[in-house]
Amino acid sequence: MKQLLILSGKGGTGKTTIASAFIKLSNTKTYADCDVDAPNLHLITEQKVEPKETDYYGLPKAEINLERCIECDQCIQNCRFDAISADKKYKVNPFACEGCGVCKAVCPVEAITLKPAVVGELMLYANEGEVFSTAQLKMGSGTSGLLVTEVKKQMKSAAIDAEIAIIDGSPGIGCPVIASLSGVDMVLIVAEPSISGISDMERIIKTAAKFGTKTVVCINKCNTNIENTEKIEETCKDQGLPYMGRIPFDSDAVKAINNGQTIVDIDCISGIAVKAIYKKTMEQLQLFEEDGG
Repeated sequence: MKQLLILSGKGGTGKTTIASAFIKLSNTKTYADCDVDAPNLHLITEQKVEPKETDYYGLPKAEINLERCIECDQCIQNCRFDAISADKKYKVNPFACEGCGVCKAVCPVEAITLKPAVVGELMLYANEGEVFSTAQLKMGSGTSGLLVTEVKKQMKSAAIDAEIAIIDGSPGIGCPVIASLSGVDMVLIVAEPSISGISDMERIIKTAAKFGTKTVVCINKCNTNIENTEKIEETCKDQGLPYMGRIPFDSDAVKAINNGQTIVDIDCISGIAVKAIYKKTMEQLQLFEEDGG
């Protein structure tokens, strides 16, 4: 099963919009949303079944047994995250606690334990051979990269005879993006012709290069700044990156997304452009495979 990952250096470039269009155009029954901090692919890809939900455990959280606590204050003095307070009684702020275990180690009466904490939820939609894997990380929780790994693992274990999987990644270049890059065959970077868009695109290009991942680029909302669009195309040329094409800003695309549709479900200029980019992207993926990856 080939895996195509769709990324952007920043949020708001239209990455999920293009991912949903690619899912529809490819007729694939295997796809995933690895933007675990803010998943939204499910809003455009209609699901006919309820998901199988699995708790995801991250770092443990400290818990104080007040019956044992002698209020020696060692836990507060040694906590570097200011996660413990003593307003009337000693208690741990679960949002500040990093589960490092120092408080447990210094407690002279063993009043503190580390308890597993549910920090997110894995969801798997499986219906008549169709597999959609996603997850939601709880606000303020860490280990997003590990959760992304679980999303991909869940997708691959449930997929049956799938030729290609489309993966909607996270914005930026952090842990979830790095976890998304692992094991994929090619990355399509969706760039935006803005100053921040160009800067963040260059960062994600460098990140993908460090992992040796084949990378191609397309530009969304190209007509919002033609000068920057041309700069992105020049960057692709200079770095030898295959360029897939332009997608214009399209108010009809906004209406389609708001109605829970993909941009290839309606007749619009952005949908026509995405169809051409999809065809070119699939051809490039095939070329990379023929060249031995």
